[in-house]
Amino acid sequence: MNKLLVSLLLTLGITGVAQAAGDAAAGQAKVAVCAGCHGADGNSAAPNFPKLAGQGERYLLKQLQDIKAGNRQVLEMTGILTNVSEQDMADMAAYFSSQSMSIGATDPALLAAGQALYRGGKLNEGMPACSGCHSPNGAGNAPAGFPRLGGQHAQYVAKQLTDFREGNRTNDGDTMTMRAIAAKLSNKDIAAISSYIQGLH
Repeated sequence: MNKLLVSLLLTLGITGVAQAAGDAAAGQAKVAVCAGCHGADGNSAAPNFPKLAGQGERYLLKQLQDIKAGNRQVLEMTGILTNVSEQDMADMAAYFSSQSMSIGATDPALLAAGQALYRGGKLNEGMPACSGCHSPNGAGNAPAGFPRLGGQHAQYVAKQLTDFREGNRTNDGDTMTMRAIAAKLSNKDIAAISSYIQGLH
């Protein structure tokens, strides 16, 4: 019984530490360098820079780690994370995660096609619906590390999908989930899904 109790307490303690790793208040002071491209609150004005506000903390931290380690190539981020510690990145991720993402608009001409792909996929080609991992309203699945998509800039989403399709972005894990999905998308599909995502909330 005592071993079970000790084991449980250790597990709860480790879990608590893992969840409390990032400090949003500390992170606010550390993201000043990010504001130029991503906005002070993580809502970038430029459509080629991603909105970080409201993004899952686990996802953000992984992207920062991948960029710093060179596992995700982002030219604009070259050298920015070189002297940033693991704790700094956790705090930055916590800060941006605590903000609210702004919502854009969907091009009415692409609404039907984008909605059909996001909610229904291309099952005849083995492509699942985006909503399965990223949720019907685009909020993502923060505990699983699946990113929030709803409200993200269409231009940025289109570039990421294209990069996954062409093999220019490969940090989607050993299962290559996003590369496999993007491989089934045409340029028109990518334009429609990206526009739909921009207005999704």
